[in-house]
Amino acid sequence: MKRFSLSTLATALALGLAAGTASGQSLTALYESARSYDAPFLSAKAQFDASVALADQTKAALLPTIGFSGTVSRTDYNLKYPYLPSVGTNNVPQERFFGNRTYGINVSQPLYRPGNLASYNQGQKQLLLADAQLQAAEQDLIIRLSQAYFDVLASKDSLTLVKAQKAAVAEQLASAKRNFEVGTSTITDTNEAQARFDLARAQEIAAENDVRVKQLALRTLVGKSHVEPLSIRSGAALPTLKGDDMTQWVDAAQEAHPSVRSAQIAVDVAMLENDKSRAGHKPTVDGFINLNNSSNLQGTNVNNSTTDSRSFSAQAGITLNIPLFAGFATQNRLKQTLALEEKARNDLDNAKRVVAQATRTAYLGVESGLGSVKAYEAAEKSSQSALDSNKLGYQVGVRINIDVLNAQSQLYQTKRDLAVARYNVLLGQLKLRQANGTLKDGDLALIDGLLAK
Repeated sequence: MKRFSLSTLATALALGLAAGTASGQSLTALYESARSYDAPFLSAKAQFDASVALADQTKAALLPTIGFSGTVSRTDYNLKYPYLPSVGTNNVPQERFFGNRTYGINVSQPLYRPGNLASYNQGQKQLLLADAQLQAAEQDLIIRLSQAYFDVLASKDSLTLVKAQKAAVAEQLASAKRNFEVGTSTITDTNEAQARFDLARAQEIAAENDVRVKQLALRTLVGKSHVEPLSIRSGAALPTLKGDDMTQWVDAAQEAHPSVRSAQIAVDVAMLENDKSRAGHKPTVDGFINLNNSSNLQGTNVNNSTTDSRSFSAQAGITLNIPLFAGFATQNRLKQTLALEEKARNDLDNAKRVVAQATRTAYLGVESGLGSVKAYEAAEKSSQSALDSNKLGYQVGVRINIDVLNAQSQLYQTKRDLAVARYNVLLGQLKLRQANGTLKDGDLALIDGLLAK
C-alpha cells in the first residue's frame, strides 16, 4: 500500500507571521502524555488487561484440578442401660471417647470435553477482540489529540491575523484622518475606517478568548498545566497522496480496520459457540485419582479397643458420561447459536461496507483539501495584488477608502482560510489512516518533521 509522500507541493505550511524559533511540545510528546492521562484510553487499556485475564481463565477447564480435604473429629460415647425391676441388669454403663482424622487428595483431569475446548478457543478469540478494541482507542486518542493540537495552532494564527488586520486598519484610519484634515477626503472615509477598526478590536477580543478555550481543551486532554504546540516550520511541504490508489486504501481497510477485525472475530466466536452447542450431544471423559488416609484414635463406637487404627485407600479410574436426553434443550440451543452466527456474518458485511465508505470519503477529503490549499494560495497572491493596487489607486485618487478596507479584509480572510485548510489536510491524512485502520503513533512523526523545533 502506498503511503503519503513528503515531496512535491512546494507550498509553505507556515504563515510566516511570527519570527524566531518556536518553543513548545511536539505531537508525539503530547501523545505520550495523553496516553498516561486520558480517561477513555486508560479505560480501554484496563478492559484489555481484563480480557487477557479472562482468556487465561478459559485454560482452567482443560487443566487438572487438585483438591485437598481433611477432617478432624472427637466423639464422646456414653451407653447406659435402663433398669427393669422385674429383670434387673448387670450391664455396666460405658463411657469413653474416641477421635477420627481423615484427609485426602483428589485429582481430576478432563480427557475429552469438546465444550471446554471450544470455550478455550473462544477465550483466545476474545483476546484478539480486546486487542482490536485497544487499537481503536489508540487511534481515537491520536485523532482527538491532533484535532486539539491543530485547533490551538489555527486559533493562534487567527489571532495573529486579526492583530495584523487591526494594525493595517489603524494605519488606514490615520491616513483617512490626515486626508480629511487637509480636505482631500470626506468624513465618510474616516467613519468607514473607524468602523472597521472597532470591528477588528471586537474580533481580536473574540480571537484571544478562542485561543484560551482551545488551549484549555488541549491541556485537559494531556493533563498538563502548560502546553504550547509547535508551529509549522516555514518552508515545509504538505504531505501528498501519490497517484489514484483509493482502491488500495479500501482493500487495506478490509483487513486492518479494528471494526472489521472485531466483526470477523465475532463470527469466529459464534462458530465456536455452535461447537459448544453440538458438544451437548457428545460424551465426556474424565480421569481421576483419589488418595485418602483415615486414623481412628482409641477405637470407634463399634470397637471399644483403646488402640489406634489407620487405613489408607487409593483409587484411580475414568468417568464416562453419555448424554441421552435433555428435553430438547441442546437442539434448541443449537438453533439459537446458528441464528447468532448468521447475525454475526451480516454484521461483518455491514462493517466492511461502512469502513469502505468511510475510507473513500476520507481519501476524497484529503484530495479536496490539497486542491483547496492550492486555490487559497493562489487567492492569497491575488488578494495581496488587489490590496496593493487599491492602495495605489487610493493614493492617486481613483479608489476610495472603502475599497482599500475591503481589499484588506479579503486578504486576511484568505490567509485565515489558507491556514485552516493546511491544518485540515494534515488532520485529514491522519483521519484517512484511521478510516482504513492503519493509523499508529509513528504517523505523528511525519507531522513532527514539519514542526519548528
